[in-house]
Amino acid sequence: MSQKKKGKTPTPRDLLKNEIAQELGLWEKISKYGWGELTAEESGRIGGIMTSRMKNKD
Repeated sequence: MSQKKKGKTPTPRDLLKNEIAQELGLWEKISKYGWGELTAEESGRIGGIMTSRMKNKD
């Protein structure tokens, strides 16, 4: 199952989320099963890192 929807251009937030998922070693799982198969802990880690990076960017 692909995380990419037809015709949808990834936003900067999408790109950041993908980058963090790759850094955490979750990209293979997401590519194979989709974002919905992540555990709450895995999703929370991605969200927490995204928030931290976006705050530090300003």
